[in-house]
Amino acid sequence: MKTQLSKEDLLKAYRKMREIREFEDRVHVEFAKGTLPGFVHLYSGEEAVAVGVCSHLNDLDRIASTHRGHGHCIAKGVELEGMMAEIYGKKTGTCGGKGGSMHIADLDKGMMGANGIVGAGPPLIAGAALASKLRKDGSVGVVFFGDGASNQGTNFESMNFAVTLDLPMIFVLENNGYAESTSPKYSAKVGSDNIADRARGFGMPAVTVDGNDFFAVYEAAGEAIERARKGGGPTFIECKTMRYFGHFEGDAQTYRPKNEVKDARANDCPLKRFADAAISAGLVEAADIEAIDKDVLAQVEKAVKDAEVAPQPDMEALMADVYVSY
Repeated sequence: MKTQLSKEDLLKAYRKMREIREFEDRVHVEFAKGTLPGFVHLYSGEEAVAVGVCSHLNDLDRIASTHRGHGHCIAKGVELEGMMAEIYGKKTGTCGGKGGSMHIADLDKGMMGANGIVGAGPPLIAGAALASKLRKDGSVGVVFFGDGASNQGTNFESMNFAVTLDLPMIFVLENNGYAESTSPKYSAKVGSDNIADRARGFGMPAVTVDGNDFFAVYEAAGEAIERARKGGGPTFIECKTMRYFGHFEGDAQTYRPKNEVKDARANDCPLKRFADAAISAGLVEAADIEAIDKDVLAQVEKAVKDAEVAPQPDMEALMADVYVSY
């Protein structure tokens, strides 16, 4: 770890990762009960990526997410209570209960939205980054996308656009090993094991890091974001990680090797790796970690209970936000 984080910052980062884990694991349970409308795509296992990147961002910086967007929302500062209510389709939700799991957005936090369209994020952030450059406000745009979206034309066009105009834009590829059920070893033969090599073909700085190591992600993201703020243009960061659940809830996951997730949870959990490293270095105490675990669990429990009893959206809201009037 090159950058020495304060105890406060370390505990804040761990709390965000724990919030994502507990939130997603609880949504997994609630969905199995049949109480949640629509599909959900869970982020458990990838926490170090979202938090490692978003720890460098403020509310002026903008991010765009994917169909697997809960983790990005939480890392960017969107409130758990509003998110849970949104997933329940309730009036108190972040988007009034009309967006649901795949379309949570909070523009006040710079969260431009989760998105059900694969590869839709890069053009959105290219536009946001262009606006930042024109405003000269020092803000950056970050797009999170998966190994499946890395093959989309929208991604390649956005990379070319960002390089050509030196946009303050960060491409964060969350390579969790499966584009739904297809390995990038089959769908992205780039001549190496790293999809990041493609970005170098556009003349863009690119790096591949261990996406389960918060500190590796934090260092790479910090360097890229600082360079972007100073006018140094875009960067591509490939984070190799793993999702602990299926592509969607209900996915049989017959494409996965036996015990793949079990072994990852036991030996490569990003939260455990973070806590072990910080405690062994004497930077935090085990009691600090335990207190956060307990507090977050209670917060998620309260978010569920509040969402269960929250009112449904009003009928008058049905047509609101559907059309834009100029």
